Amino acid sequence: MRLASKIGVLTTTLTSAVALAACGTASGASGTAPPTTREVVLPSSAPSSSHLAPGHSSQPGPGRRKHQGAPAAGATTAPRTGSQAAGPSAPAVSTAHPDHVIGHGTPASCTSRAVVRAVAAGGVITFSCGPHPVTIVMKATAKVRNTSARVVLDGGGLVTLSGGGVRRILYLDTCDPAQTWTTSHCQDQSSPLLVVQNMTFADGNSAGQLFDGGGGGAIFDRGGQLKVVDSHFTGNRCDASGPDLGGAAIRVLSQYQNRPVYIVRTTFTDGVCSNGGALSSIGVSWVIQGSTMTGNRAIGRGANPARAGTAGGGSGGAIYTDGNRYTVTIDGTVITGNSATEGGGAVFFVSNDRTGTLRIEHSRLRGNPNAGFHTAGYPGVFFLGRGTPLVIASTLS
Repeated sequence: MRLASKIGVLTTTLTSAVALAACGTASGASGTAPPTTREVVLPSSAPSSSHLAPGHSSQPGPGRRKHQGAPAAGATTAPRTGSQAAGPSAPAVSTAHPDHVIGHGTPASCTSRAVVRAVAAGGVITFSCGPHPVTIVMKATAKVRNTSARVVLDGGGLVTLSGGGVRRILYLDTCDPAQTWTTSHCQDQSSPLLVVQNMTFADGNSAGQLFDGGGGGAIFDRGGQLKVVDSHFTGNRCDASGPDLGGAAIRVLSQYQNRPVYIVRTTFTDGVCSNGGALSSIGVSWVIQGSTMTGNRAIGRGANPARAGTAGGGSGGAIYTDGNRYTVTIDGTVITGNSATEGGGAVFFVSNDRTGTLRIEHSRLRGNPNAGFHTAGYPGVFFLGRGTPLVIASTLS
């Protein structure tokens, strides 16, 4: 099914699912839900519904229950960071024997053209741009060829790829015939494996790039497998409106065998999009470890499905996810100072068939306002999925 059709189905399902959740429009709940701090027992007097924008329905609150994994007396609930959170799940890839080296030891030798060529050729890619930080302003989007088994891009902590505020930086789409069809099941194939590590992506902008739904100002990925380690994303953009369009930094639409996208020890700052000021996906699982998301904004208006007279969007200040059976794990991560004009100032999570799950552990979500709605008892989070979000040794306020 083409993505446009898929988005239509998801939007219809979400309309029905949310409509079933309530008998009327909630009012005022988002401003009165108590903060969830550490592994506390949620107050039995907590509001029973989340405040949705006018025209939307309410979602039953979590009720009274104890968060799992309560610490022993005196134990700390500070987020785990760095390698503590990363564990063995997504280590960096060795670049000791690169297939391609961009540059010849000087900043001037590290060009947009060289990046585009190396990414198209595939393999392990490193940079030799001199001993100091360098910014490469991309004159064209670097596109992964679907014939590549893997593409590993490692900047050694010194390289910034910039979209100059006018273009997307990195693109992978296994269902884009322009990048070569390699299987009859493009939405579920094991390659290419795209690994980005020790890189900075700045000022990417995918506005107007609507093939397969758009989004992904810095990185767009449909298919294969994606992993991001020890990297930084700042000042990225995508379209300012659209009910299901998102991911100022990263947009992902499918992954091989529903394996998760790994985001490890990575920061996201000052991203702006209709939805998902940092990350966005449809039907994709995520494992986000030891990372930080600050100052990202979802700026669309009208939510999803779009209210009459609006273009839709505005949910998931940092993270926007939609789909059916998928999971999101946020581990050892700090999400602060993000915002949404509609729902979920930090995280928007909708599983249309209520099979998806959200897990937040050893993390801190603080000061992520949403002008419209969130799930009662989970400040900054809007959740429609199986049960309630699992919160372990974390602070939500």
